Amino acid sequence: MNYILFDGPSRNNLLPFTYTRPVADIRVGIFTIREKWETFLDTTTTTVTEDYLSDKFPMVEMDENVMVNASYLPNLELVEMIKTLVEDQAIFNGEDVIAFFANKGQEDIDLNTYTALEFEGECLKIENTWDIFSKNGVAIQEDFELITKDRNSQPIPEMTVAFHSENIFIEEGAKLPLCSLNAENGPIYIGRNTEIMEGCMIRGPFALCDNAIVKMSSKIYGPTTIGPFSKVGGEIDNSVIFGYSSKGHDGFLGNSVLGEWCNLGADTNTSNLKNNYAEVRLWDYQTEGFAKTGLQFCGLMMADHSKCGINTMFNTGTVVGVSANIFGSGFPRNFVPSFSWGGKAGFTTFLTRKVFEVTKVVMQRRGVEFTNQEKEILEYVFEETKKYRRE
Repeated sequence: MNYILFDGPSRNNLLPFTYTRPVADIRVGIFTIREKWETFLDTTTTTVTEDYLSDKFPMVEMDENVMVNASYLPNLELVEMIKTLVEDQAIFNGEDVIAFFANKGQEDIDLNTYTALEFEGECLKIENTWDIFSKNGVAIQEDFELITKDRNSQPIPEMTVAFHSENIFIEEGAKLPLCSLNAENGPIYIGRNTEIMEGCMIRGPFALCDNAIVKMSSKIYGPTTIGPFSKVGGEIDNSVIFGYSSKGHDGFLGNSVLGEWCNLGADTNTSNLKNNYAEVRLWDYQTEGFAKTGLQFCGLMMADHSKCGINTMFNTGTVVGVSANIFGSGFPRNFVPSFSWGGKAGFTTFLTRKVFEVTKVVMQRRGVEFTNQEKEILEYVFEETKKYRRE
């Protein structure tokens, strides 16, 4: 069977992270959503997403296909139900479609004509940006059980202090001398070729993905995920950092999500709690205003390729779009549009020509090519987000 992951209606709720990727390629827990599905299904998947993303994330259609809503995270019960789908059947969770069968070339799909199967089990759904960090603890636990099943961990180094070592799994090539790992409140997963430097204190749930680094004397509270090839330091609490991003110095990051290729300057701090303890509001791209989250703790949502200078301060519930560059004293406003350059004193447009110069250098430092595909995606996002910038 051919499985295709589609964005679904949650895509707009997950902006700005879905400006540069399908919903399926959001990381939550240890894996991306796509990696979770491919592990459960034991096959590769392709994607139905926005046209401008389809060259990088193409769809491959076969004679028989099962379309899966990428906002839903797989578990054994759901996957077994999906594997049994046949023609003219769809799986629903209330009014929400989880998956349906589609033949090749079937253009007009009316799910009202399908036989509706109700999924009555429980599973995680990522439908808002803040779900990425607020549901990360459960996602880490589920991924930990999946990735470590019937496998043996590398030994915990002699000079490393470990609490509840049965909940700690270390992959080959990991280096972790003289640090503290506390898995009492959730598992700790340490990926391949990672490094946790001396003096670090880590509490689970925690995931350090392949080739990532935690710098000396860092303090990390779970549930937190550090994506592949990322570097972190300072204090981090309940946050998700996608791949290739850096928070390499002291400063606090809490209840936050950073996309790929982000960089936080030394002593950058995020507020995750309002002074009056009120509910946090976040910028909503659909209503073009600030919407309630239902959360008391919510920090920074920063999309791909955005960066900030040293001593930057982010207020509670700040959203930063794609390829923004923030610097200077004081708090920038709570919504920084994509391709903005500046800070509290005001912003100008960060032109794509300049963006591409920076992006090429940043990616080359990690041995990754800045391709024409990437340029075209950023050019589209630049035009798409023009209305939010003050030209």
